[in-house]
Amino acid sequence: MRRLRPRGGRAPRLRRFSPADILLTGALFAACAALVAVLPRRSPDPPVSGRAYAIDGDSLRLGQRDIRLLGIDAPELHQSCDRYGERYECGRLARSELAALLARGPANCHGEGSDKYGRVLAVCQIGGEDVNAALVRGGAAVSYGRYEHEEQAARTARRGIWAGTFEKPEDWRRRHPRSGADVDAPPSAAR
Repeated sequence: MRRLRPRGGRAPRLRRFSPADILLTGALFAACAALVAVLPRRSPDPPVSGRAYAIDGDSLRLGQRDIRLLGIDAPELHQSCDRYGERYECGRLARSELAALLARGPANCHGEGSDKYGRVLAVCQIGGEDVNAALVRGGAAVSYGRYEHEEQAARTARRGIWAGTFEKPEDWRRRHPRSGADVDAPPSAAR
């Protein structure tokens, strides 16, 4: 059987690694592994507590921090939904639902990182009740990676947005990109 040669007449030469090359590569990998082992691990964000104010249906302001409720997605502030054949402002209703929960007392929020807008991603509680779960259970928000059982309960009972038809908030945002000017300011008490 005849071996084919590439068009230049010579077959390419494979590079052979010397024992020194192999040792150097191994040492480099060992140094990288040691460096990763001694780097500080990111600890969870400390809880943030206090009076909070609703910005929209799934974000709030607590002190100087904007917090996005983790694992849920509420209708956007300017989003409308249909119920019994009539349009209503489900985004403003979602903010009202969050505001009513926050009015019960100080919020205790446990952060789990931040989003692309610099907001703390958190699960918040008021008086031991999970605010994120309550919003989904009441039909003011949908599950967004967590709270699937609460969403199923709201769907079955046709609570909140599940009593009619609505566009998923994620889809609505995609069709209505944020300009910055269309974002409502939080209540003056939050400033």
